[in-house]
Amino acid sequence: MTPNAPAVDEHDDIMYPSAVPFVLVHLGCFAAIWSGITWQAVAICISLYVVRMFAIGAGYHRYFSHRAFATSRAFQFILAWLAQSTAQKSVLWWAAKHRHHHLHSDTENDVHSPRQRGFLYSHLGWIFYRQHDTTDLVKVGDFAAYPELVWLHRLELLPAVALAVLCFLIAGWSGLVVGFLWSTVLLYHATFCINSLAHVHGRKRYVTGDDSRNNWLLALFTLGEGWHNNHHAYQSSARQGFYWWEVDPTYYVLKALCSAGVIWNMKSPPDQVLRNEQPLGARVINRAARELAGRFDAQTLADAISSARRRADLAQLQLPTLHEILDRAHEGVDALTHLHLPTIPTRDEFLAEAKAIFARTRSLNEIVDHAYEHFLASVRARVAAVI
Repeated sequence: MTPNAPAVDEHDDIMYPSAVPFVLVHLGCFAAIWSGITWQAVAICISLYVVRMFAIGAGYHRYFSHRAFATSRAFQFILAWLAQSTAQKSVLWWAAKHRHHHLHSDTENDVHSPRQRGFLYSHLGWIFYRQHDTTDLVKVGDFAAYPELVWLHRLELLPAVALAVLCFLIAGWSGLVVGFLWSTVLLYHATFCINSLAHVHGRKRYVTGDDSRNNWLLALFTLGEGWHNNHHAYQSSARQGFYWWEVDPTYYVLKALCSAGVIWNMKSPPDQVLRNEQPLGARVINRAARELAGRFDAQTLADAISSARRRADLAQLQLPTLHEILDRAHEGVDALTHLHLPTIPTRDEFLAEAKAIFARTRSLNEIVDHAYEHFLASVRARVAAVI
C-alpha cells in the first residue's frame, strides 16, 4: 500500500454489493471447465473482443469523452450501445469520469492515479467507491441532452445482457462463458491498464504535467489506446498513434468510416504538436513545475534554517532578511555558506534536472522558473510554520 492509499477507516465507502457482479463475471470464466471450449465460442470471443475494444476506443473515449469526430445521431446511438455491451457502465458515466481525469490527471483530485493511490486502486479499486458511482451530468451536458442516451444511462446493463443472451442462443453455454464472459473480462483489464499501466510504464514524448506514457504493447491490445502520452498532449485527436509506426487500428477504422460518410470532421494533431514545438498551457506548466520542485529537498533546507535560527548567532535574524537570503539564490549566490547550512540549489541545477526528466519542450524555461519559485516559496512556508 502506498502512503496515499485509502486508509482502513475509508473501507466503509466501498460499494461491496456493486463488486459482487464484477467478481462473479470473473469467476464465471471458470465455468468453461463444464461448458467446454468450442472453436465457435473462441471465434465469438475474439470477434467480440475486437469489435467491443473498437467501441471502447472510438465510442467511450474518442467520441463521447473528447468529441474527436462528428457523426449522425443514429451512429452515435450504435456506438453507445456497442460500448455499453462491455458492461463498463453508461457512456455518460464513462465520459464524465474521463473528462474529470483529464482536468486533474495524476493530481490528488484524479479518480484513478497510480501516483496518488497506488497501482491496484488505479487499475480497478476506484470503481467500487461510492463517491465514484454518481455521474456528473454537467460534465457531459452535450450528450445528456439526447433522450436515447439518457435511456441507455438508466439501463446501462441492457446492451451487455442482450449480447450475453445472443451468445447463448448462438453457441450455447460455451458461447456464453467463452464467447461473452472471457471477452468481457479481457476487455475490462485491457481498458483498466490504460488508467494504471499507461501511467507507470512506457515512454514520454511530450511534457503533459502528468505521468501518461506511450506503451506500444498496450497499443496492440487496445487497438491504439496505448499511445497515451500522445493522447494527453492533444486530447481531441481522433488519431492517437501520431506516426506511421505507431499502430492505431481504431484510427484506421475511423478513417474508413469517414471515407464512407458515416463520420466526419475528424480532428488531428497540428504540425506544431507533431514537432513538439507547441507552447504549453499554464495548467501543464504548473503541474510540471511542481513535479520538478519536488525533486529538490525543501524540507531539509527548511529544517536546517529553522534550527540555525534558534541558535544564538541567528537570534536576531528576522524573516524578511531570510527572504532576502533565499532570493539571492536567483543570482547563484550561496548566502548561507557561513551559517553552515545546506546549499540552496541554483536555477542552473533546476534546469539540468528538468532536461533530465522532461521531454523536449519550448516551455522548459517557464517550467524551471515556476519550479524555482515554488521551491523557494515552499522553504519560506516551512520555515514560517515553525516560528
